[in-house]
Amino acid sequence: MSLSKNRIKYIKSQGEKKYRSEHDTFVAEGTKLVFDLLGTCRCRLIAALPSVLSAHPGLAAEEVIAADESELKKATFLKTAPQIIGVFYRPAQNIEEIDPGRQLCLALDGIRDPGNVGAIVRTADWFGIEHIICSPDTADVFNPKTIQATMGAIARVKVIYTGLAGFLQQWSHCPVYGTFLEGENLYSATLSGNGLIVMGSEGRGIGSETEKLIGKKLLIPNFPAGRASSESLNVAAATAIICAEFRRRLIK
Repeated sequence: MSLSKNRIKYIKSQGEKKYRSEHDTFVAEGTKLVFDLLGTCRCRLIAALPSVLSAHPGLAAEEVIAADESELKKATFLKTAPQIIGVFYRPAQNIEEIDPGRQLCLALDGIRDPGNVGAIVRTADWFGIEHIICSPDTADVFNPKTIQATMGAIARVKVIYTGLAGFLQQWSHCPVYGTFLEGENLYSATLSGNGLIVMGSEGRGIGSETEKLIGKKLLIPNFPAGRASSESLNVAAATAIICAEFRRRLIK
């Protein structure tokens, strides 16, 4: 069975949010990413080279199709066609599972670059942060580019979209941190092992409504102090620095 035009069209439709929402699915590409997800998400469709299917018999998918390189090239979102493409059902997300009173969580406010969002999910996975709360105007984590940038971390990190101000109000009794140029030096500030870290977009930062709900403003200082430097850090890089410092404080 080859990869038909209709199946290629179906895979390519996953590039548009309306079709991802309609079918409650998303696409993942490449051996590592697909096999990471096969252990955690229901799989609608697998299209792969015969050699991959032979090496991994009995893949848990509703439909498994042997495809040649030319067919995978037509279906892929990548510059170079992968050996395997999977369409997965979105994992169930329950906002009630999130408890910043007992764990450290991330919140993303209006971060619109899919690559940055994917990199942040990957960073969260590395530092054992299991939940990310996103404002509705944050890039869709199930965008093919975002999924690819997570490098499989989306299989372990739960990402939920909701009104950020309302969520922060609900957890106002917990520590809520955010990054600001007028904030306290990250490396000398008192940090907790639980709570919420809010990251804003590089262009406008954290929105005014969200800012009102942040209890502690933090600054990542440049080095050396007073030296002329870049105007700001990439938000994914800034998130990695922040998470690393929070986790370092837990090391005894």
